[in-house]
Amino acid sequence: MRKPLVSIVMGSESDLAVMEQAAVVLGEFGVAHELAITSAHRSPDWTRRYISEAERKGVEIFIAGAGGAAHLAGTIAAHSTRPVIGVPIDSSLNGLDALLSTAQMPGGVPVATMAIGKAGAKNAGILAVQILGISHKDLARKIKDYKERLEEEVEAKARRIQRAGR
Repeated sequence: MRKPLVSIVMGSESDLAVMEQAAVVLGEFGVAHELAITSAHRSPDWTRRYISEAERKGVEIFIAGAGGAAHLAGTIAAHSTRPVIGVPIDSSLNGLDALLSTAQMPGGVPVATMAIGKAGAKNAGILAVQILGISHKDLARKIKDYKERLEEEVEAKARRIQRAGR
């Protein structure tokens, strides 16, 4: 197995249904990744050890998803110099508590924050590929091709609607 370039970390197993969207995207682009469960609050020592271990294995980017107080992404950012992408998960208050906890980081501890839920997890995967594309030229080409396909799909849908007279 290739060394993981991205670590997808979640606060609990119940977050897997959301965070697997990031894994699907990374898989489609051929990016080696791993999934892990750790909690900023319930297992702080394990979280710190996991971050160090992941970095030693070659992880370049962390994607962290959590609900509620959602401090996982911030905890990872506090212990790592690697980019951290946060995905707020809707576990209470329609995910707004998780969104604010993920986005409102103090100066000096950045977390790139995505949308709440599955769309956010998908975008986290895409953003990770874009970041990796800076130094991995094969991924830069793949993300360019992906964006071109998105554009072609929109244009094809627009033509279908025009032909249907809508």
